[in-house]
Amino acid sequence: MQEDFHYYATYCAAFLAGYSHEESLAICYSAQFTDLCSASLLAKLRAPLSAATTQLSMEMADARTDMIGLQNITRIWASFHFLPRDLHAEKKGVSRRYLRKYRLICGPNGELVCDTVELAKGGSLQAVGLAMHVLADTWAHANFAGTPSLVINNTNYHFYELLPDGSERAVKFRNNPSSPDDLAQGLFTRSLYQLNENSVMNLGHGRAGHLPDYSFMRYKYLPAWGGYREILKENPSDYLHAFCQMVEAMKYLRGSRDSFATGKYDWEAIGGLEDRIREILCRRQLNACADWKALGEELSGRTIEAFSVEKYQKEYLEAGEKEKDATFLGRFFLAALAQKSMVTNKIYKSGSLLAGYSVDFEKKGFHGMRDFRKLVEQARNRRR
Repeated sequence: MQEDFHYYATYCAAFLAGYSHEESLAICYSAQFTDLCSASLLAKLRAPLSAATTQLSMEMADARTDMIGLQNITRIWASFHFLPRDLHAEKKGVSRRYLRKYRLICGPNGELVCDTVELAKGGSLQAVGLAMHVLADTWAHANFAGTPSLVINNTNYHFYELLPDGSERAVKFRNNPSSPDDLAQGLFTRSLYQLNENSVMNLGHGRAGHLPDYSFMRYKYLPAWGGYREILKENPSDYLHAFCQMVEAMKYLRGSRDSFATGKYDWEAIGGLEDRIREILCRRQLNACADWKALGEELSGRTIEAFSVEKYQKEYLEAGEKEKDATFLGRFFLAALAQKSMVTNKIYKSGSLLAGYSVDFEKKGFHGMRDFRKLVEQARNRRR
């Protein structure tokens, strides 16, 4: 997904869930910031590098693909953008190595979605926004895995776009990231084909370009893991479900729902807005920010300021060491560390080391990265 959904649509969902204008801005800022919180930015802020929720293109170009490097990539992309649907999925006739990657395939309504929402319960608005980013991406990024893998993430020539008039056309892919996608010609940019199983070019939906990120897109293709069975991806329907599930989740996080469960969507909340939302989702455009912004401002009667990655940086830089965790970005970093720790632990307990080791500090003491020590201290303080 892109800024149009993670920022402006998330604002709309938060406001419909009952949050105030100011609270909704904090939530949607955090949802969008998840796509920008890189190690490069954290180094500039002198913040915990382990709080990285994404990797920039220049960082990916230099990323290590040995075991340690691949584990770091997986911790980031599986935790925040390709949340695994079923870490205990079974598939007959495959190797254990293949099965571990197969289990990282992203999809909505998995157990980890509940875990992600529960983790944000009682936490900061930043934690709510980060959780909404993760939840929304399970719909957009379904069928791809947040770990480099040719055998899981590759696509082939059988890739067709379903057009509004009912016809279909073969998608034409190119490898020039500097050229914008051409909707009229059906020409899209994707990552370069690499035979190396663990090449970063085979991470996530790189081999499908930005098609999963466009709400209007309907396409069918043969995923590498799918046994040559065609899959139809209906983004307008998936994005609408993501929106209503965000409203449902945020009503729970805000306290107006007693529980959160997968497969539940707050259709009532969108009421007379459904046709308007469907229209936005189905409009063929590379960026729907203006449409979602207009809807959000109509809902609240307030101006939604444009996203700026620099907005809270000065506050964080000028805060004393003991005050940094209480700043806007400090609360986001804590939420990111908690989410990454939770997902890494779940992957590790499933019998996989693709995201690295996860130690139970309650039983064995703290042996992890220094950045995560504050999570341990928080947990102990809560029990006192």
